[in-house]
Amino acid sequence: MRLAQEGADIVAVDLCADLETTPYPGANSEDLASTTQLVEQLGRRILARRADTRNFEELQGVVDEAIAEFGHIDVVCANAGISSFGFSWELSDEAWQEIIDVNLTGSWKTVKAVIPHMIERNEGGSLVFVSSTAGLIGVPTMSHYTASKHGVVGLMRALAAELAPHNIRVNSVNPGNIDTPMVNNAPMRKLFLPGVSDPTPEAANDVMKEMSALPVGWLDSRGVSDAVLYLASDEARHITGITLPVDAGMMLPNKIR
Repeated sequence: MRLAQEGADIVAVDLCADLETTPYPGANSEDLASTTQLVEQLGRRILARRADTRNFEELQGVVDEAIAEFGHIDVVCANAGISSFGFSWELSDEAWQEIIDVNLTGSWKTVKAVIPHMIERNEGGSLVFVSSTAGLIGVPTMSHYTASKHGVVGLMRALAAELAPHNIRVNSVNPGNIDTPMVNNAPMRKLFLPGVSDPTPEAANDVMKEMSALPVGWLDSRGVSDAVLYLASDEARHITGITLPVDAGMMLPNKIR
């Protein structure tokens, strides 16, 4: 929606299903339909399809359809991601693999489906990966997620070097604790507040305030969208290969309380 507000036509894909190892429900077909309606209300066109970012053929089919519909693709935002938690030695093979497949391999397949078109078109472009602060620091009880998001940052940096001769910029946004169902759910709140039997979003918000340098708790998703918009825009035309944290200063080493 944020990109559509600035005049973009949209290609949107989502799995529209729950995943076995995540402790929260995934988006569904109604969510995708709602997004479609909201974009159309802004006067923009949208091609919305169910697709699994782990399946290259599905992504390639959507990309081919999008190019036939719109003529070209200028920007790719690799945003599909999941989370779960557990000590490294207690994680199941399935939990480890599903995180890596969705967060890292899915990000690679997402951009792989579009890069040849961008190179052939020869008018540049922008790839924006959504990583995480966990792509820059170590996060306990989330080693699989941390590894996947560090991998996304490494992928971004390699692609930035590879695609610079084609004037295709590649960057990542690295969000902190954003108020979405992936983070603000009962099992995750319990992780932040292990001594509380049924921690509320409000109680977890107080913990978020302690983790941030700015006087805020849960961060809103609009801040992430604004960062993606900036990296996609001409205002960032000379920026490539960077990580852009949207974390309210969570990673600052010397926060004043």
